[in-house]
Amino acid sequence: MATEPLLSVVVPVYNEAEGIAYFHERASAALKALDGLDYELVYVDDGCKDGSFEIMRAFAADDPRARIVKLSRNFGHQIAITAGLDYARGDAVVFIDADLQDPPETIGRLVEKWREGYDVVYAQRAKRPGETAFKLFTASFFYRLLRSVANIDIPPDVGDFRLISRRVADVLRGMKEKDRFIRGLVSWVGYKQTAVLYNREERHAGETKYPLRKMIKFALDGITSFSTAPLRIATWMGNAASTVAFIYLLVIIAQSFMGVTVPGFASIMVAVLFLGGVQLICLGILGEYLGRVFSEVKPRPIYIVEEEVVGGLSAVEKSVAAHAAHSVGLIA
Repeated sequence: MATEPLLSVVVPVYNEAEGIAYFHERASAALKALDGLDYELVYVDDGCKDGSFEIMRAFAADDPRARIVKLSRNFGHQIAITAGLDYARGDAVVFIDADLQDPPETIGRLVEKWREGYDVVYAQRAKRPGETAFKLFTASFFYRLLRSVANIDIPPDVGDFRLISRRVADVLRGMKEKDRFIRGLVSWVGYKQTAVLYNREERHAGETKYPLRKMIKFALDGITSFSTAPLRIATWMGNAASTVAFIYLLVIIAQSFMGVTVPGFASIMVAVLFLGGVQLICLGILGEYLGRVFSEVKPRPIYIVEEEVVGGLSAVEKSVAAHAAHSVGLIA
């Protein structure tokens, strides 16, 4: 008898104690409504410090479809998604955050497109209530900048909320780079992709885990992972500075032939500061790429798992229980 396809829903969690139980309730209801499909919820505790893990362990005890992967510390959102992907067993995998800005009820529409034969179905935001004008502007600018400089087509107004097929998941699992940009990697993989429009909701509880500092780092990871344009910009700036210096040299020579006194201090200071600024910018760009090379060549694991909970028991406890049951069966 054929078994139903399995859908894995990967949920990275960082300090979501105020809303994680409500998320689990909504997500479970939405997934149970899907016909002809079994599911599992893979929660990844990314170093929570607010009791989120204890809450997840509690409702996992009552739900055999819930699995908890607890990381040894906070590794970051993209790494948490990677860990969940490694533990997901489904024929398709959905990435969704626990803050309920991305409604779990949209998963059904992603599944419909997957059943039509698409390998990647990304949820594209039509409306984004509750977000500041600054956040909307910077997000729009970033995605359009990335599309213009990268050699991949990353659609605008799309986050990590998406469904991927098993063959895409297997390809992603083979990519072990440490400075990860999941939505870029999924676009790079290719295969048949499509979008589903949805209205994003306001955060149910708690505060955003992406302040400006993390947003800037995230943007740098995206650009440097898929484009060498910043290195070319450094070259162009060097050429521009050399051209300006050469033109200024011609001006000085012309002024000297005309008997015009050439003031020295101000012009020298301007030239020194300008060239010094260009050099520091170029060194900074080179440093960003060199730092990523340094990170990649170190043979450290991408993440470390402290504990796994399956159906209310840790993986170790499950193993012991299974071994005990097997031993009892042999004795009987």
